[in-house]
Amino acid sequence: MKVLVMGAGVVGVTTSYYLAKAGFDVTVLDRQPGPGLETSFANAGEVSPGYASPWAGPGVPAKAVRWILDQYGPLVVRPQLDPAMWRWLIQTLRNCTAARYAINKSRMVRVAEYSRDCLRALRADIGITYDDRSQGTLQLFRKQSQLDAIGGDVEILRQYNVPFEVLDRDGCVRAEPGLAAARVSFVGGLRLPDDETGDCHLFTQRLEKVAADLGVRFVYGVTIKTIDVAGGHVAQVTTDKGVFSADTYLMALGSFSPLLLRPLGIDIPVYPVKGYSITVPIADEAASPQSTVMDESYKVAITRLGDRIRVGGTAEVGDYKVRLRSDRRAPLDRSLTDLFPRGGDIARSTFWSGLRPMTPDGPPIIGPTRLNNLHLNTGHGTLGWTMACGAARIVTDQIAGLKPEVAAEELSIRRYQ
Repeated sequence: MKVLVMGAGVVGVTTSYYLAKAGFDVTVLDRQPGPGLETSFANAGEVSPGYASPWAGPGVPAKAVRWILDQYGPLVVRPQLDPAMWRWLIQTLRNCTAARYAINKSRMVRVAEYSRDCLRALRADIGITYDDRSQGTLQLFRKQSQLDAIGGDVEILRQYNVPFEVLDRDGCVRAEPGLAAARVSFVGGLRLPDDETGDCHLFTQRLEKVAADLGVRFVYGVTIKTIDVAGGHVAQVTTDKGVFSADTYLMALGSFSPLLLRPLGIDIPVYPVKGYSITVPIADEAASPQSTVMDESYKVAITRLGDRIRVGGTAEVGDYKVRLRSDRRAPLDRSLTDLFPRGGDIARSTFWSGLRPMTPDGPPIIGPTRLNNLHLNTGHGTLGWTMACGAARIVTDQIAGLKPEVAAEELSIRRYQ
C-alpha cells in the first residue's frame, strides 16, 4: 500500500519511519529544502511526558489578563480579522474548567508516556543520537503559591504512575547545581526524573536518513495547492510540481493543516501559537543547566543541548507570519540570566521563532477522517517533539488496521463533534 505523508517536520518524518517499518511504500512532501526546518527547528528541546499539560485550565483566564499586561509575561494576543482565531480562543476558554483540564491532561499524559517509551525503543533499535540526555525536568517555582497549586497535577501523575519528586529549594539545587548562583529567589520545584531532552532538529535530520534507507521517498521544495477528493476519498494531491497519488494520505502539516482541510469540509480547531527561542553557547559548564528547568513564572524552558543552552517560551496568538520581535526575546534572556547568570554567553546567542499547532483542549488530533483514506496526525502544540514517536506509532497502527497499544479513540477529530 502506498502512503503519502504531507509534512516533513518531526511528526511527519517519524510517522514515515514507522510506516516504512510496517511495510508501507511511503512518500513525504514538504515545501522546505530539508526535514525539520519549521516548528521542529529550534524548539525548547524537552521530551517531557510528565509535564504534558493543556494550556487551558482553571484560573487561566484571570492569569491571561495579568500575563498580557506584563511586558515579560508569557502570553501575547494580537487580534486579527480571522474567524478561526476567535473560534479557537472561545473553545480554549470553554476548556478552562477543572473537569475539562483533568480529562485533557490525562489524554495528553497517556500519549506522551507511550511516546517516551517508543523513543527509547527506537534509540535501542537504530542507535540514533541527537544531543540526548535522560536527566529529568525540574519545574521551578519562584512563589509559594505556585508550589501550593500543584495538587491536581500530582494526582494525575500518580494516576498514571509517573515518577515525581516535590523538592524544596535545597533539593532543586541538588538536582540542578547551577541554580546555586541564581540571582532570584525560588521556593521549590516539581521534578520529573524520567523526562528527557534532545535536539529535535538533529533527531529529525538523522531519522530522515534512516527512513530513506528503508525506502521512504522525500520530495522537498514542493508546495501543496489542493487535496483533490472524488467519491468520498482523496484521489490525489496537486502541487506546484505536479500531482501525487497514493492509496492512503496522512496530514502532518502542523499549523497549516486546517488551511488545506477546510476546503474539504473538514474543520479542525488547530491554530498557530507562535513560540520563540534563543540558543546560547555554554560559557561555564558548572553554572549551566544539566537538563531542563521550567521557569514557572515566565513559562520558559531552559534546556541543555550538548554545548548549548536552548531557552524557549512565549505564546503569541495572532497570525501565520514568523517575525523576530525583540520584546519577545526579553523574557527568554531574563529567565536565563535570573537562574543561570554565568551559564551561557548571551552575546553570541541566536534568536528563532516558529508556529506551534495548538488545539483548544490540548491533545493532538490523531486518526481517521470522514474521507476513508485520509488520516490526521497534527495539533501537537508545544509537545510535537514529546509526542512524535507515540503519535506516529498510533496512526501507523490505525492505517494498518491494527488496534493501537494505547487508547486512541478520544484523540480523533470526533471529540469535537
